[in-house]
Amino acid sequence: MSLAIRLVTFVLCLLPSVYLVYALGSGAAGPDPAEFIMHTTGEWATRCLLLCLLISPVRKWTGWTSIAKLRRLLGLYAFYYASIHLAAFAHFYVGWILPIALEEIRERPYISLGFTAWLLMLPLTLTSSRAMQRKLRKNWQRLHRLVYPVAVLVCCHVLWQVRSDVGEALIYILLFGAMLIWRYVRFRRQV
Repeated sequence: MSLAIRLVTFVLCLLPSVYLVYALGSGAAGPDPAEFIMHTTGEWATRCLLLCLLISPVRKWTGWTSIAKLRRLLGLYAFYYASIHLAAFAHFYVGWILPIALEEIRERPYISLGFTAWLLMLPLTLTSSRAMQRKLRKNWQRLHRLVYPVAVLVCCHVLWQVRSDVGEALIYILLFGAMLIWRYVRFRRQV
C-alpha cells in the first residue's frame, strides 16, 4: 500500500474533525452545539467502524490485499470519534460528575450500550500496534474479534436513541448486519 493512499485516508478521516471545529467557530453548529458535537462524532465513529469491517470483504472480492493496512487507521479513527462522543456526553450532559454519569448509564439502555461499546474498543486500540500483535500472537486475533460485539452494541445504541425517524439507524443496522453475516458465512465454510 502506497504512502499516498494511507495519507489520503488519514486526511479524509480527519476532515470531520476539521469541519466540527469550523462549525463550532463559525456558528454553523446550529442552536445546540452540544447536540451537534454528539451527533457528528457519533456518526463518524459509526462510519469509521463500518469502513473498518468493510476492509475484509473488499479485500476478498477485489484481491486488493494491501487494503488491510488501512484497517488499523480506520479502527483508531473509530475510537477517536467515539472518545470525543463520550467526552462530549460527560462534559455537556453530566458535567463530569461520576454519580450522575453512573446513573445515566444505569437508567438509559442506549447510553449503557454505547459506553460498553467504547469499553470494548479500548483494548482493541491499546493493542493495535504491530508490536502488540507480535507479543499477543494468536491471542491478538481472538481479542480483536471484540469488534463484532462492538458492532452489535453500536447498532443497538443508534437504534434505541432514535425518537422518530429510524431510517438512518436501519441503514446502519443493514450494513453492519451484512458485514457480520458475510463473516459468519465465511467462518462456517472454513469449519
